[in-house]
Amino acid sequence: MVADQVLIFETTLRDGEQAPGASMNIGEKIRIAHQLAKLKVDIIEAGFPVSSPAQFEAVQRIAQEVDGPVVAALARTVEADIDAAAEALLTGKKTRIHTFVGTSDIHLAAKFSDDRYGRTLGDKREFVLEMVDRAVRQACTITEDVEFSAEDAGRTGIDFLVNVIDVAIQAGATTINIPDTTGYCIPREYAALFKTVRERCKNIDQVVLSVHCHDDLGLAVANSLAGVLAGARQVECTINGIGERAGNASLEEIVMALHVRSQLFGTKTGIETQLLTSTSKMVSTATGFSVPPNKAVVGSNAFSHEAGIHQHGVLKSRETYEIMRAEDVGQAPEAIRLGRHSGRHGLFSRLGKLGILVGAERKEQVYQEFVSLADRKKEVFDEDLIALAQGKKGDVTTAHYRLNHLSVNCGTGRVPRAEVLLYHSSSDTSCRKTAEGDGPVAAIYKAIDMAAGSRHGLVSYAIRSVGEGKDAMGEVTVLISEHGTLFRGIARHTDVLQASANAYVQALNQLEAFRASSGEEFVSDGIMQSFGSDGGQDQ
Repeated sequence: MVADQVLIFETTLRDGEQAPGASMNIGEKIRIAHQLAKLKVDIIEAGFPVSSPAQFEAVQRIAQEVDGPVVAALARTVEADIDAAAEALLTGKKTRIHTFVGTSDIHLAAKFSDDRYGRTLGDKREFVLEMVDRAVRQACTITEDVEFSAEDAGRTGIDFLVNVIDVAIQAGATTINIPDTTGYCIPREYAALFKTVRERCKNIDQVVLSVHCHDDLGLAVANSLAGVLAGARQVECTINGIGERAGNASLEEIVMALHVRSQLFGTKTGIETQLLTSTSKMVSTATGFSVPPNKAVVGSNAFSHEAGIHQHGVLKSRETYEIMRAEDVGQAPEAIRLGRHSGRHGLFSRLGKLGILVGAERKEQVYQEFVSLADRKKEVFDEDLIALAQGKKGDVTTAHYRLNHLSVNCGTGRVPRAEVLLYHSSSDTSCRKTAEGDGPVAAIYKAIDMAAGSRHGLVSYAIRSVGEGKDAMGEVTVLISEHGTLFRGIARHTDVLQASANAYVQALNQLEAFRASSGEEFVSDGIMQSFGSDGGQDQ
């Protein structure tokens, strides 16, 4: 079967941003749009120009500044909306107007209840058909690339839906979107809807059919894929699946499903999949929406294994429990996570990659000590393994550094600046440093690095509330890395900036303890090649 191209219509900057609390400023939107262009999405829906001056400016600047993808602007089937979209897209090289109207009886009753739209349901339907015809024709005078969406198509009567689509195609639409706006459909129903539209609509072969699914029942990705199997060749989706209510279909899941099951779908996309994880992190940072560890494809646990049986299988052959390569989505391969479910194979493989060789006579003792420690902790980290191998009990907690002072200055229109005073126990001296950063935490960490004179990679930073109310404590977890070996710091404080600094210093202390131990007792080559030579890297 010759693979058909599935176009990726990326709507993080429009529908994704509609998620409560996910709004982004113009600078963030432009940075993400450039990243989406690197990702090689086909269409970027940049916003809804008529809705606000900021939306208008974002669409205008993305159309001007971002090369590669088509830049789309959303508009209702209203003349003023389409005029605003046209003006915002005026200087763009490749542009699309995406116009829509509600078509289900529920939407007609709610949005067109006034008698000026017609007294009966039939009258209201005729009014909507006239709006579609007029709006699509107007859009076609501005650009040859016009998309029409029948909002709430999943709950629209099929006869009226066919009439609406016929009118849109006759008026000049080149893409027809059949959205499951409320996440109501199940895959079998959604596929049948496309089958019926393809059979009954006139000139349907002249347009691209598109899916746009929401996740209210957790079926957005499944419904989108069902639509592709039923003939859709455009998928509307968002990074991390963010969007209204429960969100949209997740771009990374759609793309990798089409890639991994290419023989089934007979399709391909143009996406640079190695950029999926970095793009996910960028959107997470901009919106403040954390990516769950168990999120498919881009979650931190997506290629991690703790269960002993799984670890044994993966160490023999990754294909036993992995259906795609971590490298292909921008993740690090073979992330063996050690905890209470891990077995001997995972433990001694990790020790070996740290350059720690345990003799046969000590293996059972080390394993039993590991099991005891794993029962007390959620996860056993590299520094814990070093302590076990040295015959120490518990965590490595040598305080090479102590934070004696922290001050942070930040505010609207000001670059965050942090000052730290860090005590060095090895030399019995203190070092004061000041640094600026993109945010207060970045400034703190830069100042601490300067004061410590330490080089390493920041792998992850996570914060959560412990308790409720204004006096709730913030718990910060930091992971840093040196040559693939991970070091963790955890701290709690009512001041999240203080907690952030304390967690970072704790992680640095773990790193320094590791450096001291490895310099005295362990094989340096093994440490340098932690995680092996086949892909160990900071992430």
